[in-house]
Amino acid sequence: MDHMEIERKYKIEHLPEDYASWPSTQMEQAYLCTAPVVRVRRDGDEYYLTYKSGGLLARAEYNLPLTAEAYEHLRDKADGIRITKRRYRIPIEKTALTIELDIFEGVYEGLMLAEVEFPSLEEANAFVPPAWFGEDVTLSGKYQNSRLSQKLQTDL
Repeated sequence: MDHMEIERKYKIEHLPEDYASWPSTQMEQAYLCTAPVVRVRRDGDEYYLTYKSGGLLARAEYNLPLTAEAYEHLRDKADGIRITKRRYRIPIEKTALTIELDIFEGVYEGLMLAEVEFPSLEEANAFVPPAWFGEDVTLSGKYQNSRLSQKLQTDL
């Protein structure tokens, strides 16, 4: 499945009180290439190979399902830091949008990011984030998982 991914990303400093009540999955991802982005991801019991074109706010994305064995084989060939996190999926009231709240583990323990994916650039640009969202880091690129995987970022 392929589509244009349009998303905004925010750094989170303080979690909402009820975040743990929402559905979540354990995720692990590793990068085979970062320009363009080619990654493998385990999301709960599902496995994917993903290609993403360049870009920050909008970019092409293609996902290919993998078996657990294929995922593990490719993961072991990846370079850099393996990203591990728990992702909470929080619906935004009165919209069809969902907040993907990532609470990182491992070397990035303490880092928290929220992403919201949009059907159009207009909706992305008009989005008013919830009060608990911190800095909008969409256009910095600093918090892209592919960049986090390459060299330990200590200034987050």
